[in-house]
Amino acid sequence: MMKTHERPEAEKIRDFVRARYGAIAEQAGAAGGCGSACCGEAAPAAAAPGPGADAGAACCAPGGGGGGKSYGEKLGYGAAELAAVPAGADLGLGCGNPLAIAGIRPGETVLDLGSGAGFDCFLAARQLAGTGRVIGVDLTAAMVGRARANAAKGGYRNVEFRLGEIEALPVADASVDLILSNCVINLSPEKSRVFREAFRVLKPGGRLAIADVVATKALPAALRAKLSAIGACVGGATPVAELRAMLVDAGFGRVEIALRDESRGFIREWTDDATAGEFVVSALITAYKLGAT
Repeated sequence: MMKTHERPEAEKIRDFVRARYGAIAEQAGAAGGCGSACCGEAAPAAAAPGPGADAGAACCAPGGGGGGKSYGEKLGYGAAELAAVPAGADLGLGCGNPLAIAGIRPGETVLDLGSGAGFDCFLAARQLAGTGRVIGVDLTAAMVGRARANAAKGGYRNVEFRLGEIEALPVADASVDLILSNCVINLSPEKSRVFREAFRVLKPGGRLAIADVVATKALPAALRAKLSAIGACVGGATPVAELRAMLVDAGFGRVEIALRDESRGFIREWTDDATAGEFVVSALITAYKLGAT
């Protein structure tokens, strides 16, 4: 039996995340493209007690939930980007715009960790303009199916989606130029493995461009132990210094972590604990595989 405030074991977390995001993908299909966001301001039920319990409809960007900027625009996406992807590709699950720091170049191979319904993959393909290739990897079969349907709908011939865990990527060694990820690595119970795998599949000189949630001060033990808070991209946040150390230990250099303090406002909407924004913040993270063999 798990002790009070003890962090759940790795497989329990992974199973919870798989079930929760599988339910979101299925809801998105049933709703014709809009599902319940977990990491998104339109999903206050993200703190619901079980995976998939957050059944309400979150509006896919652009134009989600009320006046002013859409959720996607708050994350740093332009209106043209939000309008360019197939309907239903943006489920409002991100916490930033990793493409803004990616510097995609023609002909590159791009890998998205936790690709969901394909939103960032399709934007990467748009920047590649018919060159290179994009690979999305996701833990959830329903998400992979949704992404493949979106790729077919949009006619993306250089984008593919693979079912797999980001701790054990179904990708060959030294085959990728750029790795993207958007509000996913915080969900992993084995983040050091994720970064070692990322280093393995990158070519020498390859790079990471990640948007993720990080902890700026110690999270309460109760929050770290709550599966719903982990699934809502809060309970699994890594302290900034620890995250930097993980990247360096994996072999990365030129690590930069830029905090987006303005994100605290929408992070408060992700769980039933309104204090979440006091402890965690969205960050844009870059790191390089420098001269590695």
